[in-house]
Amino acid sequence: MAKQLELQGRRFWILSEPFDTGWKASVLEMKGDEQEPMGIDATGETRSAADDAAERKLRRLLQAY
Repeated sequence: MAKQLELQGRRFWILSEPFDTGWKASVLEMKGDEQEPMGIDATGETRSAADDAAERKLRRLLQAY
């Protein structure tokens, strides 16, 4: 599953997949047709928990710059 976000004029995807007994979410930045991993991963008991944790990490990272 994937969730698309647009923050500060940039486009990101949060990709989720089953992981052990829960879910793992990773963040990619879309630059035209190319994808660049942001190095942000998060896990959670549910897909939405993992997605939310990854989004929070992304928002904190973007506020730092």
